[in-house]
Amino acid sequence: MDQPAETPTRDLLAHVLVPVAHEADARVTARALEPYDPDRVTALHVVEKGEGVPDKTPVEQSEELAADAFAAVREVFPDADDHVAYGRNVAKSIFAAADEVDASAIAYRAREGGRLARFLSGDLTLKLVTQADRPVVALPQTDGGED
Repeated sequence: MDQPAETPTRDLLAHVLVPVAHEADARVTARALEPYDPDRVTALHVVEKGEGVPDKTPVEQSEELAADAFAAVREVFPDADDHVAYGRNVAKSIFAAADEVDASAIAYRAREGGRLARFLSGDLTLKLVTQADRPVVALPQTDGGED
């Protein structure tokens, strides 16, 4: 089997960026990541802030959601860093944050949702796994049911 010209040597779980939507999501996602024992974790919350369109929630409320989500991640990873990104396009915001924190991978837990919800949201999971410039780890679903 031929090897690629340049084989990455960086440890996949050296610094994992973990996008989280809210406290319950953060808790379930952190628990799903825990068995893989990453070296470093940065929790990310994207505040959907629109260019010329109304925000989905007030920025202050979004920042409060982020703080609660970060606290939930720290229940599992006490030394986790946190990062808040602002943008209309969630996938692009995640990719930009991964660059900013120099993440080795993005660990993501797909959220439940029907076809219509995925269509309206632009299917974030699809964008993450097809457009990322670094590995994306799809974490397994758990029976926590805390979405």
